[in-house]
Amino acid sequence: MSATPDLVVLLDDDGHPCGTAPRATVHTTDTPLHLAFSCYVLDEDDRLLLTRRAVTKRTWPGVWTNSFCGHPRPGEDPVDAVHRYAEHELGLEVTDLECVLPEFRYRAVDPGGVVENEVCPVYTARTTGRPRHHPDEVEESHWLPVPELRAALAAAPWALSPWLREQAAELEAVGWFAAPAGAPR
Repeated sequence: MSATPDLVVLLDDDGHPCGTAPRATVHTTDTPLHLAFSCYVLDEDDRLLLTRRAVTKRTWPGVWTNSFCGHPRPGEDPVDAVHRYAEHELGLEVTDLECVLPEFRYRAVDPGGVVENEVCPVYTARTTGRPRHHPDEVEESHWLPVPELRAALAAAPWALSPWLREQAAELEAVGWFAAPAGAPR
């Protein structure tokens, strides 16, 4: 039985699917617009899981970012992709998945010149598990209250991924960082 090809969904300027490309070849100095996602995972104490990208990653190695990111395969339900990546990168089962920024889009260039160019819906999720890092994906992780993330964004934005910085501003604008009644956020 052959493995499922690891393809990404290419998008036109309006964000509509227009083709596919192998994930391993799509991120270059001229990356085409493609579909991705980001996920922010909270634990039972309402703490956010922040991860540091593996130092072997091609783009933004060793940079702290949201819990995990990924690319839905052609025809794959994005929710299924989120679950697949949670298990693969962090060994986590996630629940209460919610798309909080369905139209997030960004473009960023890493210090090596590789471009991220993505329509990247942002999800939130919950877990009661503890991460088991896939060494090719995650160097380390840390659970922290959301106010600590706000402090990190203010004190050392350069240490955080550009998509995390942009997403945090939009999450703040839609009230996601606002603390629910009785929660420590």
